[in-house]
Amino acid sequence: MTTINIAENAFGRINQKALRTGFSVIEIEHEYGKASVSLYGGQVLSWQPTNQKEIFWLSDSSEYQQGKAIRGGIPLCWPWFGPNQDGGNHGFVRQRTWQLHKTEITEDYVKIVLQLHGDNEHPLWPTRFFLEQELVFSKQFQQMLKMTNLSEQEVKYTSALHSYFSVSKPLNVTVDSLSEGLFDDKITGKKAQCDQLTHCFGPLDRVYHCDNVQQIIDRGWGRTITVNSEHCHQWVLWNPGKAIASQMNDIHTGGENEYVCLEAANTQWQALAPLESTTLFQTISVTSL
Repeated sequence: MTTINIAENAFGRINQKALRTGFSVIEIEHEYGKASVSLYGGQVLSWQPTNQKEIFWLSDSSEYQQGKAIRGGIPLCWPWFGPNQDGGNHGFVRQRTWQLHKTEITEDYVKIVLQLHGDNEHPLWPTRFFLEQELVFSKQFQQMLKMTNLSEQEVKYTSALHSYFSVSKPLNVTVDSLSEGLFDDKITGKKAQCDQLTHCFGPLDRVYHCDNVQQIIDRGWGRTITVNSEHCHQWVLWNPGKAIASQMNDIHTGGENEYVCLEAANTQWQALAPLESTTLFQTISVTSL
């Protein structure tokens, strides 16, 4: 594997590593922690703040090959979330190679800017578009996804920042604020449900119709991961449970016991006017219980 130094100063360094599969990964080191980002998919793979356990989960069985999504980190679901007719699951940008546009290292943060231009990428999305993703790694993590419709017609999209959070065990985890909202259960098909979550072990697949700040409370590791989103109208909570995970080749054995997905999402169609832009945000931080 070939490693190239992209940027370095007294505060940190950014390297680009070429994997044997031909994919490139950006590796970040800074006083406040370390992280990695795959150019394939424009996907955050890891973030480990100094003196903390890893925040994001990444499967040991992830398939780093063209046409396959990487299982873990923060896959981008765009321009649709979930299945869309015969278009596959979660859109196509998580299976495209993004361009590294800009890097910045300061005393307080490392910033990575990725870009993706597309035109006639898919029969269900034949229009021109431009995506820009800004990732800031500091004492907290910030992610911004800017979407621009470069066509002369209105387009509609759904989306999600599909975050896989590393936890001690889903049975040790609660996300208490979710219980304040109604959810649609994608497993049973029932709508507008309400209950009190006592743990996050699956099978769970729920769309919560709320956009309030969420806290993943992990009693096993004694930490709270706080997730705040902007311009996302739903939260998706997902853990496959043992039976479903055992049928998924890219989840390593026992992997379902290591993560909870809490996804800032727009699961209902959003309109984007010709030549207009819109932006999704999420901010993630970690504190001790």
